[in-house]
Amino acid sequence: MTDNQKITVTRTIEAPAQSVFNVLTNPAEHVKLDGSGFIRSVDHGDRIQKVGQVFTMNMEGEHMGGEYQTDNHVTGYVDDKLVAWQTAPAGTEPKGWEWMYELDAKGPNETEVTLTYDWSKVTDKELLKKVHFPLVQEHALEESLQKLSELAAS
Repeated sequence: MTDNQKITVTRTIEAPAQSVFNVLTNPAEHVKLDGSGFIRSVDHGDRIQKVGQVFTMNMEGEHMGGEYQTDNHVTGYVDDKLVAWQTAPAGTEPKGWEWMYELDAKGPNETEVTLTYDWSKVTDKELLKKVHFPLVQEHALEESLQKLSELAAS
């Protein structure tokens, strides 16, 4: 579902919520999950364990003129249920866009995962002129959930 300030996709994954959560909370796995093609590698980042952590990713995209880094500030964390972060150019504070994964166990080996890409809190007028949201399209989020499904089930 897409509205003018966020995109939400949902998929049922044949894996326990804990397995899905273990993939999502390991920044080193994010390159394997990325449906956008922007993530190249993790620069630094321990397993996500609490709100307030920051992990840095090496990225590449024409929208930023090539290679760049992002700092991802963890904004939501509930064991086996939720992980979320706001992204910012490395060394800066978040500008208002957020990635959120919500997990709902549907049984011992099935988890409904909802991925939301939300830019509703972006208020920087200069940034809004430069970056045309959504930077990542709905089909890329669906691809990320497909990749998550494959990783969590393995």
